[in-house]
Amino acid sequence: MKLFLDLDGFQPRRFTAVALIAATVALAGCSSTPPTDRSDARDRYEDANRKVFAFNMDVDTYVLEPVASGYRNTVPEGGRTAIDNHLRWASMPSTAINSTLQGKFENATLATLNFLVNGLTLGFADLSEDDQKVDREDFGQTLAAYDVPEGSYLMVPVLGPRTTRSLTGNVVDIVLNPLQIFGTGNTADAVRTAQAPAGAVSFRANNFEAFNDVKYNSLDPYARTRSVYYQTRIGLLEDRVAEGAGSAVSEDEFDSLFEDSN
Repeated sequence: MKLFLDLDGFQPRRFTAVALIAATVALAGCSSTPPTDRSDARDRYEDANRKVFAFNMDVDTYVLEPVASGYRNTVPEGGRTAIDNHLRWASMPSTAINSTLQGKFENATLATLNFLVNGLTLGFADLSEDDQKVDREDFGQTLAAYDVPEGSYLMVPVLGPRTTRSLTGNVVDIVLNPLQIFGTGNTADAVRTAQAPAGAVSFRANNFEAFNDVKYNSLDPYARTRSVYYQTRIGLLEDRVAEGAGSAVSEDEFDSLFEDSN
C-alpha cells in the first residue's frame, strides 16, 4: 500500500526520499522479534512491521480506498491511461541508467528513446511506434545484480513493503525523476508535485479488487502481503539468475499483485 501527501508548497518526492531513509533508521533501531516468534525467518522486525501494517491499513481505509474508488468511477478510461503513461514515462531515466549498469544495453536504448520521444507530451500520450516493450528496471534490481544482500523485510509507514536493499534503491530512483532533474517552471512544478499522489491513487485503482481481497478476505492480510511481495520481487530478479528471463514489472506496478497468492 502506498500513500503520498500533497500540501501547498510541499515537495512529496523529496519528502518521500527523506521518509524512506528515516523509516530505515527507525526500524533498524527497533528490537528484533525473537526467531521463534517470527512467522517468516526473513521478517526480523515482525512485531514492529505488523503495527506499521495496521497503520497503513487504516490510512488505506479512510483515504486511499475511497479516493481510488472515486477515481475509477469518475475519470474516463482515456484519462486514467494518460496518467499511467506519464508515470511510466517518468520512470524511463531510472530504467535506462539501471539497465546500463546491469549490462542490458538494448533495454537502456529503448528506455532512452521512449523518454525522448514521449517527452514532447510529458509522457501523457504515447508517441512511440516501437512495439518492443521497455522492461522496467530499478536500482534495487541493480544492487541485486551486484550481489548486495537483500536485508530484512520492512513494512514502511505509508509506503508499504520493502526490503532494506529495495528501500535503498527507491531513494536513488526518486532522485532520478526527470522532472526533479530537468523540470523548471510552474507547469513542471505542478506535474512533479502531482506525480506522487497520482501514482498512489492509480496503483490502488488498478489493483482495487485484488487489494480488497487481501485486505478483507485473508485470514492474515499481513502475512499474505509479505508473501506476495517476495513472490513479486523474486520474479523481478529472475534474470539475475537466468540470463534472458526479462521482467516487465516494476516494484511499484504489480499488475497481478495479489493473484494466486493464497
